[in-house]
Amino acid sequence: MTDMRATGFEEARGLSPDEGPYPDADAVENSREPIGMVLEITGSGSQIALDLQRLSECAIDADPSVAMAGGVGSQIKIRVGNSWLLASVRNQKQDKETPGGILATVDFLGEGQQERLTGRIHNFRRGVTGYPIPGAYVYPATSGDLRQIYASDGRASVEIGNVYPTRDIRAGLYIDALLGKHFALLGSTGTGKSTSASLILHKICEHAPEAHIVMIDPHGEYAPAFRSSGMVFDVSNLQMPYWLMNFEEHCEVFVTNAGADRQEDVEILGKCLLEARSKNRLAEQFGKVTIDAPVPYLLSDLTTIIQNEMGKLDKGRTAAPYMRLKSKIDEIKADPRYQFMFSGLLVADTMPEFLAKVFRLPSRGKPVSLIDVSGVPSDITSTVVAVLSRLVFDFAIWGRDETTSPILLVCEEAHRYVPNEKNADNSSVGKILSRIAKEGRKYGISLGLITQRPSDLAEGVLSQCGTIISMRLNNDRDQSFVKAAMPEGSRGFLDAIPALRNRECIICGEGVSIPIRATFDDLEEFKRPASEDPSFSLLWKNSGGEEEMVARTVQRWRAGGR
Repeated sequence: MTDMRATGFEEARGLSPDEGPYPDADAVENSREPIGMVLEITGSGSQIALDLQRLSECAIDADPSVAMAGGVGSQIKIRVGNSWLLASVRNQKQDKETPGGILATVDFLGEGQQERLTGRIHNFRRGVTGYPIPGAYVYPATSGDLRQIYASDGRASVEIGNVYPTRDIRAGLYIDALLGKHFALLGSTGTGKSTSASLILHKICEHAPEAHIVMIDPHGEYAPAFRSSGMVFDVSNLQMPYWLMNFEEHCEVFVTNAGADRQEDVEILGKCLLEARSKNRLAEQFGKVTIDAPVPYLLSDLTTIIQNEMGKLDKGRTAAPYMRLKSKIDEIKADPRYQFMFSGLLVADTMPEFLAKVFRLPSRGKPVSLIDVSGVPSDITSTVVAVLSRLVFDFAIWGRDETTSPILLVCEEAHRYVPNEKNADNSSVGKILSRIAKEGRKYGISLGLITQRPSDLAEGVLSQCGTIISMRLNNDRDQSFVKAAMPEGSRGFLDAIPALRNRECIICGEGVSIPIRATFDDLEEFKRPASEDPSFSLLWKNSGGEEEMVARTVQRWRAGGR
């Protein structure tokens, strides 16, 4: 390294003397000289040697990208013929054999052509076709380079923040690539994950006001964020007919027995449910209905059929399974908490109206359908989410011959619904979301997963997400899980996940031109979710009105939120 700069400036920067200096030579003085050289090459990266003196000179540069040259997470470029190869610095260590030398490992990101006058990168593309040789010089990537690299190149995109460490280079997400191959937003609690999710969805809605977005909100925190751009549905106005459930979902709600006797209960319910559906006039219209067909039926018909079947029993069988089923159905019919789904008023054939309402067809300026399941009884929450998710999937399948618009399904707290094998309960919601992750894009369904515990997600689901937006993750298992799901060239960025500040993220995958570290924009107050942590020190200083507050809370509690 000590003789690197002695080779001459023109030779080192690879330009012939008649090409002249850069037009902006004063502004990028430190970017014109090499900061190191290549020692060895592998298929996806390289080991380079950095000159400590040159790094010190770059550190005082006005260009933030040049000032960080050679640092972990920074970008460097290597000349290959008439092209530039862009790489990201993964790690550093002292070169014990060379005083003042630093050894670093870099991951190749992509390559672009060299502009003749400025020497900057342009026409950047991900992937590598030409490799440098050991001894090639390493240069800092300038803000001008990054501005060209992060340009949208004509593809539809939304800007969500600034590329770190710059102040004016915008970080964008390619909409079609982001949604076409699913995405995941990850981050520990308190890192700004909910606000970031709201920001991304608001940006998408601004770009596509006729979008169709269904969001599952398990905590009721997103309603304030989408009152102006969406419809909020909860137990007071969802009105989801019970007969939309398929047989597996019926079993989750009505079959309470476990173990060896469960199969008998399931068989009885299946026989009686099919008979109840067959009583509908639609059965005559279509000739024959299946047990899973979304055909209306009366709960009273179902319990009557169960009662009749019980009356036909011979002496060798017990009436217990019939009594369990009938008692459970009667219990749900009488419980006001279940009226949003099991009300007798929901027996009419309102399937077209319900789908149009929930899927925002047409959107009428409110493309987001926010499903607040916080007031749904906990024992059927997963079933409600399963029904909604399956309706999205089935609608897309049966609508393939129509010019149906794609639908984005966003699941907050996704690890609750698609758990890993350790926590799996073989529920229908996990099966349908896993199927959407694997097959949804073929039918125009995009899946957005939001979670604070990616390691608790089902194996393979995260790897189906083409774009991963990771905020700070504090847990080692979560960090390892995310790194394992990402391509090799992104590892250097992902190593920074534990060190991210609030509202900062690493974005890797199809939705960006190259992996980036970005800072999210501020979101207007009226577009933010109600997810801020309470101020204990402030709230515990106030007093007064506690009795009235308790009375109002109990009233809502008893009324089930109505």
